[in-house]
Amino acid sequence: QVQLVESGGGLVQAGGSLRLSCAASGRTFSSYVMGWFRQAPGKEREFVAAMSWSGGSTIYADSVKGRFTISRDNAKNTVYLQMNSLKPEDTAVYYCAADRRYVPSSSRHLYDYWGQGTQVTVSS
Repeated sequence: QVQLVESGGGLVQAGGSLRLSCAASGRTFSSYVMGWFRQAPGKEREFVAAMSWSGGSTIYADSVKGRFTISRDNAKNTVYLQMNSLKPEDTAVYYCAADRRYVPSSSRHLYDYWGQGTQVTVSS
C-alpha cells in the first residue's frame, strides 16, 4: 500500500514557476513508477509526466515538454514536478500517482495509487 500527499500548488502569474512535491509512504516507494496527472474543470484527467523507479526513463505530454521536469528522490520517498514558463492553460488540479509496473505509462488506468491533488492556478 502506498499513500501519496501532494503539496506546492498555488497561484502564479503566466511565465512563472512552481515546484510540486509528492510525499509517499511505504517502504516500496523506490520500486514504483511515479506519474503526474492533471484535471481542469469540466475536462478529463490527463497525463503530464512519469518516471521509472530508477529515474532512468521519463515521458512527458507534448503540451509540457521543455517546460516541466519530473524528478524523484527515493531516499526521501518524494517525487517532484518542476513547472516553468507556466501558462493559463496549465491551470488544473495536479495529482501524483504510483504504478507497480516497471515502464512509465501515460495511461491513468494503469496507476494503482493516487494522491488527493493540489490546485495550480495560472493567471494571465
